[in-house]
Amino acid sequence: MKVLVIGGGAREHALCRSLSLDPDVTALHCAPGNAGIAETAQVHPVDALDGAAVAELAASLEADLVVVGPEAPLVAGVADAVRARGIPAFGPSAEAARLEGSKAFAKSVMASANVPTARSYVCSTPAEIDAALDAFGAPYVVKDDGLAAGKGVVVTPDVDVARAHALACDQVVIEEFLDGPEVSLFAVTDGETVVPLQPAQDFKRALDGDQGPNTGGMGAYSPLPWADPGLVDEVLRTVLQPTVDELRRRGTPFSGLLYAGLAITSRGVRVIEFNARFGDPETQVVLARLKTPLSGLLHAAATGALASFPPLRWADDAAVTVVVASHNYPGTPRTGDAIEGLDEADAVDGAYVLHAGTSRDASGAVVSAGGRVLSVTATGAGIPAARERAYEAVARVRMRGAQYRTDIAAGK
Repeated sequence: MKVLVIGGGAREHALCRSLSLDPDVTALHCAPGNAGIAETAQVHPVDALDGAAVAELAASLEADLVVVGPEAPLVAGVADAVRARGIPAFGPSAEAARLEGSKAFAKSVMASANVPTARSYVCSTPAEIDAALDAFGAPYVVKDDGLAAGKGVVVTPDVDVARAHALACDQVVIEEFLDGPEVSLFAVTDGETVVPLQPAQDFKRALDGDQGPNTGGMGAYSPLPWADPGLVDEVLRTVLQPTVDELRRRGTPFSGLLYAGLAITSRGVRVIEFNARFGDPETQVVLARLKTPLSGLLHAAATGALASFPPLRWADDAAVTVVVASHNYPGTPRTGDAIEGLDEADAVDGAYVLHAGTSRDASGAVVSAGGRVLSVTATGAGIPAARERAYEAVARVRMRGAQYRTDIAAGK
């Protein structure tokens, strides 16, 4: 199978790594890729938001499967353009990707499907914003209705901060605060059959102790030893399958990766948000544990064949990912800093480095090219062992101004 992966972050590097180890994959391509992906797949320059260009590239490569990684190309209809050329694509249509592209649309779908979620208001005027903030009280949860690269949500006890964020957005969803730990659960679906993966937990705040600003994610781990053993089955029954069924009923079937961000509250499981693609950095730890060849699973979803796909197989090992970010992330990150020690990090038993925001300078050296620069991932017999290996590998990476959390998966 010839596979083309669209994107250039650590999620796509994790996908490419898994696909490169897949015996069924005969050729692996990625566009636009990054410095790390280029060592695993043949990379191609392409505008990931240009559906026609992506479809043309896929056709020229005679790709048997196109995997669209990031949310923006999905919302822009890239998967639709690929399918229009007769090439199987893993990723929802632009219409179905509105589940992530619009928080208001997602709330409408959940209401119709009786999916448990936070009570909320959709607001677009100052008066509506003030009324919603007053109705729920602190802590305030304000979400930009559109795509915001994982950083459009503000949770704060300060009503002025909440109001300022809301006024800076064209439309917002303001909702009640959900207590309890958060869980990320991915599911692969062909629009009818839903196959859940293993749950993970990520860490959104920039600093240790869940302090500092919200980010796209600073680390993750899987499995979740503290979670109810019946959690996955419950979420499949009450969240994932009803959502897929509702979208099909509406005439916009969802085929691809459905990501449910969940809160395990005192009143039961509640959906915080949906995403229409693999999450970053949770993908890094989930795929590290998946033993089933990835290409067959994604191709079955893209071709409507999941109902007959064998049960997934998982490694007993745990996995931990620690994100190494650039100076000033999640503000305007500094780029162009040399990155050294990558081979030394890869030499740690059970550990490997996945590139996110990297490129090569004129001399061929790997340099930072974004906010989240690397995802250092490790597996081990349990979370403490995987965590120790991940941080041993992180310690071998050298980059001026590097920042990372030291408490990812601590005490788990």
